[in-house]
Amino acid sequence: MLRFDKHSGIYSLHTEQKLNCSLEEAWLFFSDPKNLEVITPDDLSFRITSTEIEEMFKGQIITYRIGLFPGISSNWVTEITAVEKEQYFIDEQRFGPYSMWHHLHAFEVLEDGTVLMKDKVHFKPPLGVLGKLAYGLFIKKKLKGIFEFRFEKLEKLFNS
Repeated sequence: MLRFDKHSGIYSLHTEQKLNCSLEEAWLFFSDPKNLEVITPDDLSFRITSTEIEEMFKGQIITYRIGLFPGISSNWVTEITAVEKEQYFIDEQRFGPYSMWHHLHAFEVLEDGTVLMKDKVHFKPPLGVLGKLAYGLFIKKKLKGIFEFRFEKLEKLFNS
């Protein structure tokens, strides 16, 4: 499931995916920032630039480099603003390509023992009216592609 919404000038992206693994396995994978490189499309040239990556904690700062367009990249700095082990964590952009980025990663065990992973991303493109135009022209399509790639990669990793 992948859905976009808009409210009060903020855009939202919602995804859900069932993973055939334990809650502990899901948590260990998603709470390790190094795995972002695994589930991000190659064309983004995504790489972590933080020198120390430890077990996730509230207040943790993680830095990245990400390709926005061919030949154009940007630094991205996120802060882990909330962590409830094996339930959810939130990362928020401190510096980067968006005016606002708030990403909730939530996990729940289903009756059949599998894990339902939910992503809720609230974001605002930069540059006011130009950002709204950019959203319609390419940002929405790019985010859709990133999360579709992520879905397929996770299917292979957890559901094959």
